[in-house]
Amino acid sequence: MSPFLGELIGTALLIIFGAGVCAGVNLKKSYAANSGWIVITMGWGLAVAVAVYAVGQYSGAHLNPALTVALALAGDFPWKDVPGYIAAQVLGAVMGAVIVYLHYWPHWKETDDPGVKLGVFATGPAVPNAAANLLSEIIGTFVLVLAILAIGANQFADGLNPFVVGFLIVAIGLSLGGTTGYAINPARDFGPRLAHFLLPIPGKGSSNWSYAWVPIVGPLLGGALGSLVYKAVFLGKPSGALWGVLAATAAVLAAAKMAKGKTTSAASRRSL
Repeated sequence: MSPFLGELIGTALLIIFGAGVCAGVNLKKSYAANSGWIVITMGWGLAVAVAVYAVGQYSGAHLNPALTVALALAGDFPWKDVPGYIAAQVLGAVMGAVIVYLHYWPHWKETDDPGVKLGVFATGPAVPNAAANLLSEIIGTFVLVLAILAIGANQFADGLNPFVVGFLIVAIGLSLGGTTGYAINPARDFGPRLAHFLLPIPGKGSSNWSYAWVPIVGPLLGGALGSLVYKAVFLGKPSGALWGVLAATAAVLAAAKMAKGKTTSAASRRSL
């Protein structure tokens, strides 16, 4: 199996299990309906573990553009392979989302709330605030990448690493996921959001593209910081790229905060 196919299949599996548990918990007349956040976080954790077990030997099982870019920035992955990996991840995410749509076919009509339907596919903020939401995704992905690299430095029994990474996803979801739904992966959000936009889902409503940049930019920045901080602090190999990413992160957060302020001011003027 080629690395491209490995990333495509692995990311599709990730979304089948991950978006699948969101559908089971949130769609009407599912036997799993209303089973809660812990079930969702466990579903996503197991989704990652299964996907890594399936394709790790073929592609390294990045399954996440933020991780791919982070490894390339740290010098642990060739930049020439980054576009192909990201393309495979996004395509796999779309495929996985389509399979979930087909699996839950009769449940879309039974569910009235368009926001619930979008939530099966894509993330969204519990409290809309561009800067805060962006920061949540940065922190979540920083922890993800830093911890993946730290886990990889340890010796476990053969075949145990993917399971440990799966529990890392559960931990992030339980501790940090309540703010934005913890995309921590641009392909995980963009691919299914695109599928939601294209699929004929009854009463689906908006795909909320105005928010879609947050789970792309936030994870890319957070993942880059995670890998560069790990290299500098854990391995004692600081890189000038770390300062560049820190500056970019600060600039993007400042821009998001200013944009929020302008939006709020405009809204206030309209209310007068």
